[in-house]
Amino acid sequence: MSTKTMTVDWQRVSARRLARAGLAAEPQPSAGLDLAGTVASMAGAHAQIMSAAELSVAIRAPGAAAVDVRDALWNERTLVKTFGPRGTVHLLPAAELSAWLGALSALPPITDRFAPDVRLTPEQLDSVLTAVASALGSELTTEELDAAVGDLAGPWAIDEVMPAFQTMWPRWRQAMAMAAHRGVLCFGAGRGRKVTYMNPEVKPADTDEALTAVVRDYLWSYGPATPPQFAKWFGGTPAWGAKGFGSLAGAGSIEEVDFEGAAAWVAAGDTAFDDAEPGGVRLLPYFDAYGIAGQPRDRLFPGRAAERALNRGQAGNRPILLVDGVVAGIWHLRRAGRRATVTVEAFSAPDRVLRAALEEQAARVGEILGVATELVLGEVEAGPHA
Repeated sequence: MSTKTMTVDWQRVSARRLARAGLAAEPQPSAGLDLAGTVASMAGAHAQIMSAAELSVAIRAPGAAAVDVRDALWNERTLVKTFGPRGTVHLLPAAELSAWLGALSALPPITDRFAPDVRLTPEQLDSVLTAVASALGSELTTEELDAAVGDLAGPWAIDEVMPAFQTMWPRWRQAMAMAAHRGVLCFGAGRGRKVTYMNPEVKPADTDEALTAVVRDYLWSYGPATPPQFAKWFGGTPAWGAKGFGSLAGAGSIEEVDFEGAAAWVAAGDTAFDDAEPGGVRLLPYFDAYGIAGQPRDRLFPGRAAERALNRGQAGNRPILLVDGVVAGIWHLRRAGRRATVTVEAFSAPDRVLRAALEEQAARVGEILGVATELVLGEVEAGPHA
């Protein structure tokens, strides 16, 4: 006997996503800071630019500041900085790290992306992973880790053959994300301006169970979504995503809904969508999780937003102004000592209500970063990722 597929529209989906992301007009009150819970609700916070990650997390937690995010990361250790979805640097909840690593280990080997004469062989990869685990008995800088891996694995591991940022990196570094996914590498506290790494000594969870958990968490935050959308967000191929969703659907872990005429998926049983309208004004930083994960892209970045807020279709390269669940502008922060100018380029002339909301958001950004802010409305002249 067939069952009727539930139908949802953009308004209801957007309102639910905003509420769950802590970005709605009236965020839920909290008894205290739970930044690990905040990051869990985001399905990870992009941390390639650490100051942006601090703002991204704190903007969702009333009363939180950047220093609180750093405290959760380096003192309380409730957050971990490591290589997450798409091989990019993320903050992840420490309590969920085993599950994340188990799911990330299901991805095709990252080393397969390199040319044959650069790529690590399976034997070399095993040797590198063993060397990294052994070397990181204490926190090491990148250069110190290079030397240690060369000593433990052999000089071939540090041959400078890997193209990276107009220079060449040692061969072994193509396995850094994989070492993180195997639970033997994550970021340590900075040593001055130098990055350090440490061994979190976390065993990845069972791959099938972990991938199920991560898919369900992703769908809770950003569903309904399609297999290609999840695969793009996580770092897999469309075929890999389709196979995984097929298995999860067969196991009853996810269920299909009709999202404005197209098939999409939610976690099984997670079919409650209120009739509330999406609301709220937020200034979100570079690579904020909401802009990167939110789909369909044309609904989240309508019209002018697709031209100004996306970089050749890629989200994250510009900070975005989110108004009622859609990208309605871009912005830029310029700091000068203890003061900062927040320039907001709204795609339509802001009325009195939006101006007041932008003043509040600019002040909140300053509160998080510990600077006094001045709001300026006008064109953002800085380029992407400036």
